[in-house]
Amino acid sequence: MHSKETSRGENCLDYRHLFRSNTATTATQPVRFSSAFIHTKNILLLFPSPIHRQYMLPLLQRADQRIRFTHANSIAEPSPRRGTPSHRRPPRRRSSRHANPIALSTNSAAASSSSPAASVEEDDVGLGYRLPPKEIQEIVDVPPNPSYLISPRRDRIMFLKRRAMPPLSEFAKPEKALSGIRIDPGSNMRSRMSFYTGITVHVLMDNGTLGPAKEVHGYADGAKINFVTWSPDGQHIAFTLRYEDKVENSVNLSLWVANAESGEAWPLCISEGIKLNAIFELFVWVNNSTILVCTVPLPRGNPPKKPLVPFGPRIRSNEHKNVVQMRATKEMLKDLHEEELFDYYATSQLILVSLDGTVKPIAPPAIYTALDPSPDEKYLMLTSVHRPYSSTVSYKRFPKKVELWTVNGTFIREVCDLPLAEDIPIISGSVRKGKRLIKWRPDMASTLYWVEAQDGGDANVEASPRDIVYMEPADALNGEKPQVLLKLDLRYRRIAWCSGSHALVYEHWYKTRRTRTWVIAPDCKDVSPRVLFERSSEDAYSNPGSPMMCRTPAGTFVIAEIKTNNEGTYILLKGKGATPKGSIPFLDILNINTGVKERIWESNKEKYYESVLALMSYNPKCEIHLNHLKLLISKESRREPTQYYIKVWPDKNQVQITNYSHPYPQLALLQKEVIRYQREDGIKLTATLYLPPGYNPSKDGALPCLIWSYPGEFKSREAAGQVRRSPNKFARISSNIPLLWLARGFAILADPTIPIIGEGDQEANDRIAVGGHSYGAFMTANLLAHAPHLFCCGIARSGAYNRTLTPFGFQKEVRTLWEATDTYIKMSPFMSANKIKKPILLIHGEDDSKVTTAMQSCQFYDALKGNGVPCRLVILPFERHHYAARESIMHVIWETDRWLEMYCASNSRNIQVTESTVDTTRSPACEALALYFTKIYSLGKLVRLAFAQIFHQEV
Repeated sequence: MHSKETSRGENCLDYRHLFRSNTATTATQPVRFSSAFIHTKNILLLFPSPIHRQYMLPLLQRADQRIRFTHANSIAEPSPRRGTPSHRRPPRRRSSRHANPIALSTNSAAASSSSPAASVEEDDVGLGYRLPPKEIQEIVDVPPNPSYLISPRRDRIMFLKRRAMPPLSEFAKPEKALSGIRIDPGSNMRSRMSFYTGITVHVLMDNGTLGPAKEVHGYADGAKINFVTWSPDGQHIAFTLRYEDKVENSVNLSLWVANAESGEAWPLCISEGIKLNAIFELFVWVNNSTILVCTVPLPRGNPPKKPLVPFGPRIRSNEHKNVVQMRATKEMLKDLHEEELFDYYATSQLILVSLDGTVKPIAPPAIYTALDPSPDEKYLMLTSVHRPYSSTVSYKRFPKKVELWTVNGTFIREVCDLPLAEDIPIISGSVRKGKRLIKWRPDMASTLYWVEAQDGGDANVEASPRDIVYMEPADALNGEKPQVLLKLDLRYRRIAWCSGSHALVYEHWYKTRRTRTWVIAPDCKDVSPRVLFERSSEDAYSNPGSPMMCRTPAGTFVIAEIKTNNEGTYILLKGKGATPKGSIPFLDILNINTGVKERIWESNKEKYYESVLALMSYNPKCEIHLNHLKLLISKESRREPTQYYIKVWPDKNQVQITNYSHPYPQLALLQKEVIRYQREDGIKLTATLYLPPGYNPSKDGALPCLIWSYPGEFKSREAAGQVRRSPNKFARISSNIPLLWLARGFAILADPTIPIIGEGDQEANDRIAVGGHSYGAFMTANLLAHAPHLFCCGIARSGAYNRTLTPFGFQKEVRTLWEATDTYIKMSPFMSANKIKKPILLIHGEDDSKVTTAMQSCQFYDALKGNGVPCRLVILPFERHHYAARESIMHVIWETDRWLEMYCASNSRNIQVTESTVDTTRSPACEALALYFTKIYSLGKLVRLAFAQIFHQEV
């Protein structure tokens, strides 16, 4: 039925592509049918001629499935965020990609005969986006609490309001994937950027309380706020606003400044012809009244168009026999046209903008990736990348140039110009050749420091020293050599500067997990460096913590120096405080001269989990007396959400500054406990057990259980058995963790420690453990392949299942496919798809750009289906490795809930809890794995949960 009343917004099917051009019925306009008439016999009534009917019948029969798919979309339950019925929704943007999640499902005959899904028809495939049960929706839709930014002088706190999940329409906008980044061409910024919806500022009173809220105002409602920063003196706030221009189908991005005291905001007076360029660093405060901004060069014109006829073939050559190994190249530059697009969108013209509206261009146009003013506000360190580009590596390895300019626009000198770095080895600890990590000393006026590898950047090469840290003034004289600050035998990590007399230098070596902390006197050549801490980076119990930092008047961070009644130089160290009884955060005062520590505060052990967030005391010289100490503390418990407090010395009184309500009161009485269990090889491990509110084992019986984990990698058994969690932490439930199913009556075993251990020269990737997302999905598939008797079903999201498609390593595995062929094959569940017998749900983002591309799940699904395995594949349009759109997240939850209800809940709720033994005899099929169950008793209940355990063996 076709009429004028049938609009494009209705659920109609365009049959124009079904007609052949040589038939008499070929139409010049699309023939549309209302969903009320979507049935083959009804459509045939529209063709009165028997010949036409005879010709159309086979075509319509082949299209019948697609017709029913369209009709199903028209009756799918709409999202609550959209208030209109589905049959009156506006038309979606046409795209070559799917507008609905692709859901493919297959159940083998053998499986369906004994599974609860036997009577469930697969009519749900292709029904569009679905919504989970209401009790889960209510949890997922809870908006997040505001984030915060503390002013440089610690006299104000800014709270940034955030929204809930974005709609899928925001991700459906066009984007350009160029050199490892994705660009929104309409706004000339990164695509899919989150944003804030409002800003409030509070004055921090002397007694620790907050003054009245000042709402930043002066702009129109509905603006999207990004890039929020304090001025160095904390008197102003700079930020950007985005507005959608639906007429021109573009985004207006503008730079604004607000008065911190009054909240009044205004746009900086930049002419209408100047547009901001936010591909890399957009702006930085040079001083209290001047901002350095990246803008689009004028005139830029329209973006280059791809020629219909290519200039020539795409050629990649390695005739010089270079060794170039990369794990992922999906979003790299593919041809000359993409190189032109990268130049077009990424090139910036720098301008200096004063708060009074004065604009001054500075430096020539270039692809600036970093803008760093010196602490004394005299110099600018500008980092840019340039040609020749690469189709193998991202912009981070393009030729890089670092230059020094004055803030007045005078070129000083070139610090370095590094060549293209395609050949960095994939082994952990390998780095770029030449100067790297070039920064300003935060405690000096204008002094640069950097690091240079002495092993050619190759961690396979034995060298001593391996790294050297250099330092020199910005206005170094010609011929003057830089000062050697420290020579390191491990790989440099970072420096925490205190003053000219003290600094802490950190070095680390992944292969041995060794880490050292040095104390140096950068301005005292007669003082030798000494080791302050040396330990294993895996040993959480010996972690001394990190130094508390203080803001200087220039806005830089240095270590706060604590004054006491005793002699010596003291600093504060805050840490998570891992102990065999759980994490107990702490604050220590350390005599940096003697290395003696004293604990001056630690978290409540019985009920609360408290943690030190920031130093709130301020002194221009960053010297704080212990009795004047003021800290920002977070505090939470199992049933109380995180609140923020100001703790004031010497009495250690604390004032609560936030009062957030419980985000999901329906789960306020959930039961939580950190449990410990011992593996057969003697390693003591941990997990967090959650039970639904009000669960009574004597009345409710055994619960269905969902186990979710991401495997850790350790070098030693001792480190693998350490406790790194607290029973007193609040259960934060997000859309990506399984705690949502507490609302559905499941027991949740979250993050069980399932370590992969590689001792001595053996690396951890020869062992496999249970998981859920990404690397965890890979583990889940392996467990279903090699221990199908242990689980009733599996859920694997965004995983990589065929390791031969990641030939240059994965996770911390540095051997290539050709060096460890047997390991790659044995660890690939794709190769064992015929061994999987239990149902497995595969979910993947269509635009996943990591090594875990959607092709991994598609090929794995085909392999499973080809072997008659009960499985289901869901591909989420426009989603990447982690899912973000509300429609996608709700659908993922719906799919997961459906899977659990079909293959887990209906089985386990009828199972009696009995003693049993699992046969752990190793078979050829389990050559790479040996697994057994461990029973867990918690909260004095008769709750028994089982999960896999992995033996250490050589592969």
